[in-house]
Amino acid sequence: MSIWWSLHLRREAASVPLARRLLLGTMETAGVDPDISYDLSVALSEACANAVEHGGDDGSGASSGAYRVTAYLDGEKCRIEVTDSGPGFPARRGPRTAVRPSAMAEHGRGLCLIEELADHVRFRNRPGSGAVVSFDKILKWREDALLRVS
Repeated sequence: MSIWWSLHLRREAASVPLARRLLLGTMETAGVDPDISYDLSVALSEACANAVEHGGDDGSGASSGAYRVTAYLDGEKCRIEVTDSGPGFPARRGPRTAVRPSAMAEHGRGLCLIEELADHVRFRNRPGSGAVVSFDKILKWREDALLRVS
């Protein structure tokens, strides 16, 4: 079984629960275990919130009012990708991982939370400008799943 969808969303706070509900509905219909669905929906919410907050100013003064969410349920794995048109991630040496914020920080926990909830996470910059957050998780299925992978 393979399902994929892609959304082009405005960089508005109201777009975050829309993406989350679509993902949860897709996973429920497919028969994905609710705990896995919940983890992925929280990770998606964090990635979308970052795109809404940081994903519009490409550094040239131009602002983009949109970002893209793509989800793939393919066999035993789900991959989600959130792409924006902002300045991207700061240049670093070595593998890119989220910087751990202090326990009292009000911002900066989202990327770390995505890393905790997903099996594989990648943060990268798009050529030109923009950031891409992609993450995968191995799926578990409910016993009564109609679209369960055999």
